[in-house]
Amino acid sequence: MPDTPPRPSVLFVCVHNAGRSQMAAAFLTHLAGDRVQVRSAGSAPADTVNPAVVEALAEIGIDISAEVPKVLTVEAVRASDVVITMGCGDTCPVFPGKRYLDWRLPDPAGQGVDAVRPIRDEIERRVRALLDEIAPTPRA
Repeated sequence: MPDTPPRPSVLFVCVHNAGRSQMAAAFLTHLAGDRVQVRSAGSAPADTVNPAVVEALAEIGIDISAEVPKVLTVEAVRASDVVITMGCGDTCPVFPGKRYLDWRLPDPAGQGVDAVRPIRDEIERRVRALLDEIAPTPRA
């Protein structure tokens, strides 16, 4: 029986871990299942996830109502193969040997669900492309 390759690990980071990074983590978890280890965090986490983000994901069948913003730790960055930042500037620690991507996306903070939907859809598109690259679906 061949050894299974280690699962890639992705960390999504934004300032408050209440919107973009939560959406991206939810999409990757939803699409990849157990093929990818997924984390999200914020450099200055909010108290709760943005309700418009929760609603926008619920519309497409993804429930993140139980998620809470988490603080960004050095350990989370160290444990990740790919670190995707979304507007956290210079607050993300950088380690050699990690792959860093910066996804420039509008911040859904203070926006209604109508404004969040296009951000959600763009995040889904980017997450699907990332997943195809780091953990393609095995061909039967």
